[in-house]
Amino acid sequence: MNPKRKQKLILVCLMVAAVGAASALILNAFNQNIQLFFSPSEVVAGKVPDGAEFKVGGLVAANSVERIGDGLTVAFDLTDNGETIPVRYTGILPDLFREGQGTVSVGKLDENGVFIANKVLAKHDENYMPPEVADVLQKQKDSASTVYGSDTVQMQ
Repeated sequence: MNPKRKQKLILVCLMVAAVGAASALILNAFNQNIQLFFSPSEVVAGKVPDGAEFKVGGLVAANSVERIGDGLTVAFDLTDNGETIPVRYTGILPDLFREGQGTVSVGKLDENGVFIANKVLAKHDENYMPPEVADVLQKQKDSASTVYGSDTVQMQ
């Protein structure tokens, strides 16, 4: 092998290694910053990553909103009409946050199974529901109709 050919081969190998290293760094950065979305049923089932920040979405359960202590800390239950998880948030809630509305919270589970939110997002108008929350609620509705059959009972 002549010296020029050897130099070109070394240069190509170094470029391939540099591109590989850059790709690995980029993928690692994406992996660290990803926030997965889970429903309350998935959280109760233990499908969430330990110690990682994630999103959980559903409806704020009726009669569950409670202000604690200083007035900035709020505890409420989040449900997907299948399972319910307790959420605790310290901060100013969005103006449209209320019981029965769809919300997405970002945070982590503590050791007691309480979701400690660092951000709470509420729907922004009357016709909008976050797509993740709408999908979760539709899945719960579909599974309930499968369990109880296609004949629905009307409650009066």
